[in-house]
Parts: sequence; C-alpha cells; structure tokens
Amino acid sequence: MPSIRQLLKLFKRELAVYRGVLADPRTPWLGKVLLGAAIAYVLMPFDLIPDWIPVLGQLDDLVIVPALVGLALWTIPREVVREHRERVAAGG
Repeated sequence: MPSIRQLLKLFKRELAVYRGVLADPRTPWLGKVLLGAAIAYVLMPFDLIPDWIPVLGQLDDLVIVPALVGLALWTIPREVVREHRERVAAGG
C-alpha cells in the first residue's frame, strides 16, 4: 500500500501533466473543459455534497473527480497525454 508521501508525489506529478495537457493546443475543447472542471472541483473550498452527510459526502470526491478526469482523458489524443507524462517524468 502506498504511503501518503507517495500519493502526494503522484498527485503533484499528475497535476503537472494535466496543466501541460490543458495548455497544449492539440487538446480538444471538451477535454479542456472536463479536465478543468476536475481540477476546479478538487481545489474548490466547498463540496457539492457536504462531507457531514454519511457516505455520500466522501463518495462524491471519490467518484466525481476520477469520472471527470477519465472522461477528459478519453477525449484527449493519447500521444498528447503521453508526451506530457514523459516531459514531467524527465523533470521538464
């Protein structure tokens, strides 16, 4: 099982990949909208479903964000995502 430090490092790396993908002119507008919505949802200071509601409060974060990212990556050409992953992995 990955540690919190490893998960944070992975999150930071993926965020860098998604920033690059958002800025890439080859990314379709729908992919940009979905990916931007996922990032905004993670960063917004409130939830659509409050966390104090049992199960649903936590479930929305675990379902909405991955679903938006998955849909966005489905619309973005694979080579664009691959190029940005390689750039981030190389430290660029």
